[in-house]
Amino acid sequence: MAQARLKKYYIENVVPALIKEFGYKSMMEVPKVAKIVVNMGLGEAIQNVKILDNAVEELARITGQKPVITKAKRSISTFKLRQGMSIGCRVTLRRERMYEFFDRLVSVSLPRVRDFRGVSPTSFDGMGNYTLGLQEQIIFPEIDYDKIEKVRGMNVVVVTTAKTDQEARYLLKLMGVPFRS
Repeated sequence: MAQARLKKYYIENVVPALIKEFGYKSMMEVPKVAKIVVNMGLGEAIQNVKILDNAVEELARITGQKPVITKAKRSISTFKLRQGMSIGCRVTLRRERMYEFFDRLVSVSLPRVRDFRGVSPTSFDGMGNYTLGLQEQIIFPEIDYDKIEKVRGMNVVVVTTAKTDQEARYLLKLMGVPFRS
């Protein structure tokens, strides 16, 4: 498999810029994207299990990897939810697939969002990880608009090896994430 375009860009351009900005002494200190977790929570799957099958199929098409079905950890009677019921699906992307997905997300999918002015620069968790919420799955070109029966959102968590949010923000900015100014 050929090296992903974004990974090559990271090695050639992003790493030297990060070393220059933060003064790292070793290549191993330079922060990188460790993994990307794409999660789709489906509360309505309690009533209709077929919704879950469609979501799994869509998430597999978007990420290029088979999703894992997530189960409820505990029972919540007000939501008619029992422990062990299927309530969502998620995919953890690493290495080449992660770079491919990240490249498609930043360069193709995010610009397709209606009234897009950039992503929030404050969605970091204090440990250098970034969370991005998407309202609709139709922004991905892999999804056929005519074949979906319901617009669903998803969460994309970009896990980095950065020690601070400032380092992670600079890393993601260099990798093409369009932050709001």
